Parts: sequence; C-alpha cells; structure tokens
Amino acid sequence: MTSRTCISERLRLPLISAVAVSVIAVSGCSGGGDPQAGPTATAVVSPDQSASGLASATRSATPTPKPTPVYRPADAKGRAQNVPVPVKPALADKNTKEGLEAFTQYWFQALSYAYETGNSKLMEAGSGPNCRFCNGLRDNIKNAWQGKQWIVGGKIQTPSVSGLYKEGATSQQATVQVIQQEITIYKADGTPFPDVTKQTNTGSQAVAKFGSSGWTVIDLGLIR
Repeated sequence: MTSRTCISERLRLPLISAVAVSVIAVSGCSGGGDPQAGPTATAVVSPDQSASGLASATRSATPTPKPTPVYRPADAKGRAQNVPVPVKPALADKNTKEGLEAFTQYWFQALSYAYETGNSKLMEAGSGPNCRFCNGLRDNIKNAWQGKQWIVGGKIQTPSVSGLYKEGATSQQATVQVIQQEITIYKADGTPFPDVTKQTNTGSQAVAKFGSSGWTVIDLGLIR
C-alpha cells in the first residue's frame, strides 16, 4: 500500500472534530453429639416415601436460572447496556488464510465494541504498538468517552473479509468491507455535539503480522 489512512477519512475526521469540541466544552461450631446420649432411633421409611422425598429434594436443589441480560444500544437517554463482548474464535490464532480472515473480522468486532462501550482493551490487544491508525482510533474513542460523555451509534459490520495470504510472507493482507453506523457524541448533560459522523460503507485493507502471541494489526488503509 502506498498510503496509510484510517478506515475512512469521512469517518475519522468528523469524529476528531467532535472530540475537539468536547475538550473545549467541557460458623458457628458444629459440636459432636453428646457422648452420654443413648442410641439414636432410626425411622423406617417405605420405598415409596423414599423415592418421593428424593424427587422433592432434587427439585428444591435445582437452582433458579438467572435471566439473560438484555442488550440495549445507546440512545439520547444514556449509554449502551449489556453489550455482548466479542469472543475470539480459535481459528483466529492460526497462521493460515482462514485464520487471517477470522482474526481480521474479530478485530473489527473489538473495534465496534470499543465504540459502543468506550472500552478499547480488546482492540488494543490485537494491534501492534506502531500501528498509527490503531493508536489514533484508540485516542479518539477515549476522548469521545471522556467524563460522562458517550457515543450513540458507531457499530461496525464486516460482511466481506478476504485474505490475501502468501506462505512465508512477513506480513499478510486482508480486504475488508466496513460498514459503520452514524456516530453522535452526547455530552454529560444529555445534549449532542453538533458534529455527526454519517454512516459509511467503505473498502479497507488490513495489514497483519503473525507472531508468538498470534495475529496483530500493524496497519490499515482505505481502498480508493
């Protein structure tokens, strides 16, 4: 790639602008039995009673299942709740074309999670230390979520990921279709910043490297 840019300059620049505005604006012991006590009487229980009691005990011992937390996306009233945490599939740790594709898709899921929650740790864990694009996104997201601000939108989908895998190459590339929802940043008082990043649908090329800890994204570029 001759030039390295963010997923989309149309996405990143308005977000940076909005962030810039935001910076300006704002037992008891269980003792043994009495050794002097006499023998304990043993109750005689019929087989039917025994089976009935066992069934009753089994029912009472069964724990009541906890309700599954319901995902609620962010809106003008508040932050997203119970956002599903991306889980990296085992395939994403394989140094193969399929592994590259699985990892790239997972990385964008981690990026989407960062936009929705302000937590970029998963995305950072899959990014190389010298990935300027990755570091820039991390800083932008943290600034957008500073204080009691939050992001509405920004969720990412990658309907198409195609690895360009070359056996023995130092780094590998994957072509990705990236669709991201419109982004609005809300202030702590619940009012939105005027700058809104419109929904985007772009083609990007991810450059990844496989090492002792698996894949890491080392660069990203917009396909023009």
